[in-house]
Amino acid sequence: MAQIQFARGINEEVIPDVKLTRSKSGAHGTATFFFQSPNAFNTETSGEITGMYMVDEEGEILTREVKGVFVNGQAKDLQATYLMKSPEEWDRFMRFMQRYAKEHGLELSQS
Repeated sequence: MAQIQFARGINEEVIPDVKLTRSKSGAHGTATFFFQSPNAFNTETSGEITGMYMVDEEGEILTREVKGVFVNGQAKDLQATYLMKSPEEWDRFMRFMQRYAKEHGLELSQS
């Protein structure tokens, strides 16, 4: 069970585009998530956006770097950034993403 949540306990159903970068040394990395019209903006079924929670059987990974994309004053998309500051954080994130990808039918494509 690998899920992404913007409010604890409420799973985001929209599958994001995810872009990964990693330093040459492997010590640092960045994951940028882009959600088009996420359910988190549905006021009837979601709570307050308090961060992006990546939840699986190992626990939770959290980032507070969540930004809304607005068009004509209306919230449209969400962008979240997760910074990995060690090889261990990178490995933990990749285990989460492998579970998330398997459950949601995603695949890796390298540029």
